[in-house]
Amino acid sequence: MGNGIFGIGLSALNAAQRGLLVTGHNVSNAATPGYTRQQIVQSTNPAQGTSTGFIGQGAKVDMVSRSYNQFLTQQVTQAKTESAQLDTYFAQMQQIDKLLADPSGNLGLASALQNFFGGVQDVTTNPSDMPSRQSMLSGAEVLVRRFQSLDSRLNEIQDGVNTQIKDSVSLINTLAAQIGKLNATISQAEGSARGQPANDLRDQRDELVGQLNQEIRTNVVQQGDGSYSILIGNGQPLLVGTQVFQLATATSPTDARRIDVTYVADGSNTPIRESTLDGGKLGGLLQFRSESLDAARNGLGRVAIGLAGTFNEQHRMGQDLHGNLGGDFFTVPSPSVAASANNSGSAVIAAEITSYSALTTSDYRLRYDGANYTVTRLSNGVAQGAAQTFTTFPQTVDGVRLDIASGTIAAGDEFLIRPTVNGAGQIGVAIQDTSLIAAAAPIRTDAPLVNTGTGRISAGTVNAPPPADPNLQQPVTLTFTSATTFDVSGTGTGNPSGVTFTPGGTISYNGWTVQITGSPQPGDTFSIGPNTNGVGDNRNALLLGALQGSNTMAGGTINYQTAYGQMVSQMGNKTRELEVTSTAQTNLVSQTQVLQQSESGVNLDEEAANLLRYQQAYQAAGKIIQTASLMFDTLLEMSR
Repeated sequence: MGNGIFGIGLSALNAAQRGLLVTGHNVSNAATPGYTRQQIVQSTNPAQGTSTGFIGQGAKVDMVSRSYNQFLTQQVTQAKTESAQLDTYFAQMQQIDKLLADPSGNLGLASALQNFFGGVQDVTTNPSDMPSRQSMLSGAEVLVRRFQSLDSRLNEIQDGVNTQIKDSVSLINTLAAQIGKLNATISQAEGSARGQPANDLRDQRDELVGQLNQEIRTNVVQQGDGSYSILIGNGQPLLVGTQVFQLATATSPTDARRIDVTYVADGSNTPIRESTLDGGKLGGLLQFRSESLDAARNGLGRVAIGLAGTFNEQHRMGQDLHGNLGGDFFTVPSPSVAASANNSGSAVIAAEITSYSALTTSDYRLRYDGANYTVTRLSNGVAQGAAQTFTTFPQTVDGVRLDIASGTIAAGDEFLIRPTVNGAGQIGVAIQDTSLIAAAAPIRTDAPLVNTGTGRISAGTVNAPPPADPNLQQPVTLTFTSATTFDVSGTGTGNPSGVTFTPGGTISYNGWTVQITGSPQPGDTFSIGPNTNGVGDNRNALLLGALQGSNTMAGGTINYQTAYGQMVSQMGNKTRELEVTSTAQTNLVSQTQVLQQSESGVNLDEEAANLLRYQQAYQAAGKIIQTASLMFDTLLEMSR
């Protein structure tokens, strides 16, 4: 009897002691990241059957379990990976938003545009005044430097993104390797403990998985032996048991400034499609780059190219102080075309802007499958061009003429075409001499005072596109042979006779257009010729100034300022959207963590109660042993 009571007391003592140890362990790790509350799982020893019934044999501790809820843990992990992606995207977007919407006017483009066209208006007011012309050139230089400064800052942001992508990939590889080591350690520990869970090691592993998901979204699969397999992207394994696979970074085959994330397998690096690498810091960086950084650079470049190109077109329709036709006022950047480093053919693709109005802010991918070419707009993935695909060059897509300049294209070859990416960085002022500003019109019209009718001829305009007609400034005379017909004489006109006259109708020859109103009489003449000594003429300067408010971009729907404003608004709206969603996701993370910690976290008040409970149980178990000892002593005394 003494032995049975002694054994029961000893089992109770052991159970209480282990309860105290586990409770103390919980209290010690209450602030340890990733720690899950542990508790002993206790059951009764098998009872001893007797003639009077079953007599209990005390208690035993079956295992030490952790209060782990896989569903809640996954919820916290997924909420954190979404939060990390949004926070990263938002932090990067703030840089662009502050850069483009600079309220001080020191960094943004709006004030520089306004100042430049203010200089154009000065020339309009005083076309022969050199200080006014110098003001226009100075305004152009400031505008160009502002474009280049913004582009340089965007390049710095891109370089920063590249560095962060490399750091994130390195951390992902490190965390995957650590989880792989813990897989091995847990398997070994639980094997030697006859299948008992290695709770602390499992907590460490789950904490590392949480950290990994703050870098990239993963799919964790628990194997039968308790180890984790981790998948990313479209199911590429990052970890299988103890076998760790690697991610790497490599320069994009079509863009030397761009870093791609690659998957290392069988000694080769395979690029991973960016859209599959969502979640976490890496997903936020890639999403920011593809959705916003590229759009900002292309949008800014489109404004620069659209401004330079349309301003040049009008400037070439004017006349400078030397009496010569105007040349290019700005240097217009050319589209960027990059052949993939994996191409097997030798083809060189040439790209030329043919319509500034048709330009978009998208990049394009040109692919050849051996029979057909396909140009895809990367902003929305829609194929462009004749009937979606085409078989011959040249082709014009969204204002860009594409052709094979040299070489031979092979099946599978690919090219990245970026029409506007260089716009802001490579725009320049093409002239430095103020006398070369083409403020005047190259033609002048006249009606002799001896005319007897009431006919009036307009000042005349040069036809777009910029004059290529060599006879533009050749003298031309319109002689009315009746009130409704006139003859034309002059070089390049063909000298037609009996041309029908319509009051106010257009009359075009040699690249110019005039209108005659009123009622000319037979014998009346009107002349169109070179604008000799037109230093005080401001007709082309007026047209240059009018470009500020003209809808010359996006298919003739917006002007320069509106195009820039739309881009700034787009970036601002995206930043605000991310701010709201990031804050909401942070709150969701907090709520999910509270729910998870209510089940898995350490409650110090509860643990204090457990300490008291196990302490009392320990004391009671000691009393049982003391009683058994007294009973044993009594039996010994009786036997003497």
